[in-house]
Amino acid sequence: MSLVRVSRFALSLLVFALMTSISGAYFWAREWKSGILWPEPPIVTPGDAATAPSDAIVLFDGKDLSAWSGGDQWIVADGIATVAKTSITSKQSFGDCQFHLEFATPAEVKGSGQGRGNSGIHFMGRYELQILDSFGNTTYFDGQCGSFYKTQPPSVNACRGPGEWQSYDVIFTAPRFKADGSLHTPAYATVLQNGVLIHNHLELKGTTAYTEAPSYTKHRDKEPISIQNHGNPVRFRNIWVRENIAPLTGQQLGGATEPPALPEDVR
Repeated sequence: MSLVRVSRFALSLLVFALMTSISGAYFWAREWKSGILWPEPPIVTPGDAATAPSDAIVLFDGKDLSAWSGGDQWIVADGIATVAKTSITSKQSFGDCQFHLEFATPAEVKGSGQGRGNSGIHFMGRYELQILDSFGNTTYFDGQCGSFYKTQPPSVNACRGPGEWQSYDVIFTAPRFKADGSLHTPAYATVLQNGVLIHNHLELKGTTAYTEAPSYTKHRDKEPISIQNHGNPVRFRNIWVRENIAPLTGQQLGGATEPPALPEDVR
């Protein structure tokens, strides 16, 4: 290689290094600052398929249903709770929350429509997320598995077959009421069934009932969760709730710092 080529190569490297340094300097100089002092997010151990997150309130871990009123009426064996005799209601009340539950409709198929693997989760005792065997089982769509009963069908049918374990993961936002009892903001729910999104920030129209239209009546900020006995031996496991779902709040120390304008020659 000639001396001229070596010199050109060295010059090219120098120019590249210089431009990289300049662009890097401008990158850091142009950082936008929010002016908010953020606290450190708390550490939560996520858990796994059989273990709840470290900050969760465990409502059923396979041992007993002592966290539920009426839980002594259900059958608990081999880490599984099976519906029997009555509905159950959590002894603790909840408002905004993340809720996880796993269920399996009976492996032996009996009945059809609403008579096949029927149960449900009633948030705040009023807003029902339907449980049903909807695998090859047609019923009214706002009453099938994954629907908010008589309010909204799921966006897709993500059901597994009879006897197979399924999961619900729900982000529930409780409604708020004004002092005079009128509605301030409605309830919302985001639901994943078996990891598939079936409701995305759904606005709930009110209580869910078979005989009347949805409507709101003022109630407490926190109410129990109930699981329905509809006469079918639906099985449950791994039930937990997380209440720490509010956005992190920072301290506003000052206004946002805008980045400086680029010089004319690099615009």
